[in-house]
Amino acid sequence: MRDFGVGFGYLVQGQKWVARHGRQFGFGLLPGLVTLLLYAGALVGLGFGADDLVAWATPFADDWSSPWLGLFRNALTAFVFVFGLFLAVITFTAVTLLVGQPFYESLSEDVDRDQGGEAPESGLPLWRELWISARDSLRVVLRVAFYGILLFACGFIPVVGQTVVPALGFCVSGFFLAEELTAVALQRRGVELKERLTLLRGRRGAVLGFGVPLALAFLVPFVAVFLMPGAVAGATLMVRDLRGEPKKDATGNDQGGGNLSAPGGDQGVHHIPH
Repeated sequence: MRDFGVGFGYLVQGQKWVARHGRQFGFGLLPGLVTLLLYAGALVGLGFGADDLVAWATPFADDWSSPWLGLFRNALTAFVFVFGLFLAVITFTAVTLLVGQPFYESLSEDVDRDQGGEAPESGLPLWRELWISARDSLRVVLRVAFYGILLFACGFIPVVGQTVVPALGFCVSGFFLAEELTAVALQRRGVELKERLTLLRGRRGAVLGFGVPLALAFLVPFVAVFLMPGAVAGATLMVRDLRGEPKKDATGNDQGGGNLSAPGGDQGVHHIPH
């Protein structure tokens, strides 16, 4: 539970950081607003069309008697919408980060400079960074879809499906939200997806403490847009600690490694091949 609280602390620190840097906060809102409009339209469409989709996908139930037909299809319709919302929470971050790549990289670099005086750079051209971000985001979405389908199936289990499964769903959402957000800072450090996942799994409690509250907050309309800049800032702060990089204390002096350093010694930069 201590690690969970530490992770949540980085989320709060990130929001405080952008509050002190209003210009970065303003620029960071733009990609989220664009993505929010796209997702709002998609979810409204899903809300109106989910029942027709379920009816098309379950022709075998057309001859069922009442009330079983209605109960079955209504339950499936609810699950389809919840599954769509689940994917929206995960992919919203990925799409927003992709749309706002230059904005969020600049914000993350400013956090690094504020903390340690140096902002690591990947050295890759923008088009290459966008390609890597899109490729890695697709890989993450496929992982999320796998877990989502598995949890969707488990949702039919009595009691467990209505209690344990939703909790696991938010844990999955939180973990991969944290992965997407920390990717901004880690990609600049040349850390590839496989190594990022290994790093985050090493401190799963802190990662969930950062990501789960964010996943819950993202369910509230417009909240995701306003939290995104601070989430990127907080993820950068957490990355610095996970990798044992210097950070400032309350007096502004540099400290050594962070208290979240992953076990295993050196966390050197692994460059993405061109």
